[in-house]
Order: sequence, then C-alpha cells, then structure tokens
Amino acid sequence: MPPGGWNFDCAALPCIAIEASTLRGSVLIRFTEQQERHSDLSFDPSFFQRLRARFPVQPLFAVLVLLPTVLTAFYYLIIAAPIYVSDAKFLVRTPSQSAPGAFDSLLVGVGLGSASSSVTDAYVVEEYVTSRDAVRDLEKNHDLRGILSKPSIDFIGRYPRPTEGRSFEDLYQAYRRYVTVGYDGQTGISTLRVYAFDPHDAAMLANALLDGGERLINRLNDRADADAVANANRHILDAEARVEQSEAALTSFRNRERLIDPTRSSLAGLDLVGKLEGQVVTLQAQRAALAASAPESPQLPIVDQQIQALQAQTEIQRSKIAGQDTSLAPMIGEYERLTIDRDFAAKELTAASAAVESAELDMRRKRLYLERVVPPNIPDAARMPRRMYSIGMVFLSCLLIYGIVSLIIAGLREHTQQ
Repeated sequence: MPPGGWNFDCAALPCIAIEASTLRGSVLIRFTEQQERHSDLSFDPSFFQRLRARFPVQPLFAVLVLLPTVLTAFYYLIIAAPIYVSDAKFLVRTPSQSAPGAFDSLLVGVGLGSASSSVTDAYVVEEYVTSRDAVRDLEKNHDLRGILSKPSIDFIGRYPRPTEGRSFEDLYQAYRRYVTVGYDGQTGISTLRVYAFDPHDAAMLANALLDGGERLINRLNDRADADAVANANRHILDAEARVEQSEAALTSFRNRERLIDPTRSSLAGLDLVGKLEGQVVTLQAQRAALAASAPESPQLPIVDQQIQALQAQTEIQRSKIAGQDTSLAPMIGEYERLTIDRDFAAKELTAASAAVESAELDMRRKRLYLERVVPPNIPDAARMPRRMYSIGMVFLSCLLIYGIVSLIIAGLREHTQQ
C-alpha cells in the first residue's frame, strides 16, 4: 500500500472500463483470426502446392528412381546373404607339352585354327565342370541341393528361387549361377571359381570339381592306353597267324616235294652237270688225240660210247634242274615265294613286338595330368554381393530410364500443344 494510501479518481473509472473492454475485444478478434488461419491451413489445397514447390519430387521420379533404389538398398543392406568365392587354377597337359600361344588360342576361339591337344584337353575339363555329370557327382557325394538351399540364404540367392522348381534340370540351371571356369590361352592355365554362402562349402565344391575333372582325365588316359595296347596286341596276333600260315605252307611243300631246300638240290645238280661236262670234254680230247695217232684204233668206239653215255647223263641231270614240269626250277620258284612270305611274316612279328614297346613309351609320354597350380582357397571374407556398387548401378540405371521417359513425355506434350 502506498504511504499516502490508495487514492482513486472516481471520474476515471468509466475510461478504464472502456479500455479493458476494448482490449478484451481485440484479443478475442486476434484469437478468432488465428483459428480461421489454422482452419484455412488445414483445408486449403494451396498448402500442398507450396509444399511441393519447396520440395519438388515428381511422382514419375519417385516411381522410376527412388522406389527401385530404396528397394535395392533394402535388399542388399538388410536381406542379401554374404557370398564367398573360392578360386583355383589348374593345368591339363602331358609331361612333354608346352603351353599354347595366345595367337593360336585366338584363332581357335574364332574358328580359324585347329585346336592343339592342350587346348582341347583343357576344354574337356571345362565342359565337365559345367556339365550335368558334375551336378550328379556333387549331388551324390556332397549334397549339392542341401548346400544351395540352406535357410540362412536369402530368398533370391537360395535354391530354389520363388520362380524355380525342384527338378534336376532346375538344380542344374541354378548350379550354373554358382560355378564359372575360364581358359587363359596365353598361359594355358584354367581358372575355376565357385560361389557359395559358406567359405568351407565353396572350397569343398571347388575341390570336388577338380577331383571329378581328374577322374575324367584318368578315364581318358585309361581308354587311350587300352586302345593302344589292344591295337598293338592285335597286330602281334595277326603277325603270329601269318607266320604260322607261312611255316605250314613251307612244311607242306617240303613234304609234297620231298625236298628240304630245292635251291641247294639245284646247286648239287648243277655241280654234277659241270663234272659230267668236264668228263665229256676230257674224253673228247682223248679221242681226238687217239684218232690223230691211230685212226684205226679199236679204242675209238669205246671212247665214243663213253662220251655218249656222259652226254646222256648230263642231259638227264639238266632236265632234273630245268626244262620239265617235274624239274627243280618250278619248285625253286614256289619255294622262294614261300620263304619270302615266311621271312616277311617274321619281320611283321618283330615289328609288332617293337610297336608294343613303342606304344607303352608313347602312352607314358602322352599321358595327361591335371596339375593344381593354385589349390582352392578357403575365403575368410565375403567378396559378394558388392552392395554399394549394386545400389549405385541400380540408381544410375533408373536415372537413365527416368531421363529417357521424361524426354519422351516432354516430346509428346510439345506435340500435343502444337
């Protein structure tokens, strides 16, 4: 209370009442205006237009760019299971074989050259790795279906996908997503890459595929060895049969003609003919001397008889050698043919025996080996999926599609306005 007490001016009371009433009316008017403003803000459509002007996001952009990118990011960052990659490098060739050149492999790849044996052998293993036989082996020995359908795998990476069945063909098609193999024509080394959702599964599948490829190479080696040995043995059997036939024919000839060697018999006959002719010449010389010294000698008829007998004997021996069907000349021809056949058969048998030894050496020289240059590794970190890279690629692709669609819509609007 003031020292002097309260002092009211009664004349001023009406003015104060008027000012208070005026102030209360002003407050009420302002409160009413604010309620109307808030009411206009809640139901006025221009509010959304101002909001859109401040944040200009077009529905087309949201559908073509934002939505796919958000879904992709949600999948790769939250749902996608890690993928482990096991790499292995192997080489298929013989011990004495060198790696093919890059130019040769390039010509083979475009169909302008013939593949060398090393390239062909490497492609054989590659075809096995990507074949249904490999899937059967993995399914039989390592439960491939169970490895690819673990519950921890996301629904897109897991087998079967929502759009796949459980048949063997579906398993094979899914298997091809997890295995790749390639051949380097410059070094001759093939690279096997196995994708799995567990590091030990990836290494195990890679080792199993290399084991299957090695079994295939061994089967090829065994078949080639068996074919080579069979051919060599068949040649030996054929040569032995020809030798037996030639020996039998020669023995039959000797028994029929009662001669061991007609050639030697003919030589003996020729020697006898020569001796008889020598005796004839000697007697003719003696007769000439006797006739010259004693033309009337009684020894001349005796010498003439001896000369005639020796000449007759000489003709008989000559006929035994040649000139008749029963002479030695035809026998010598047949005998020489038989001996040539026998010698040729014996040489064939010797050559066939040598071919067996050569085939064995050639088999060892051409035997194929699958060498594991780099064995399959057990990855300690997931290499896939590349999450940020995939999200960025999806965003850029959708952005490109959005730009193309926007240009098409703008062109249509401009055409419609014209």
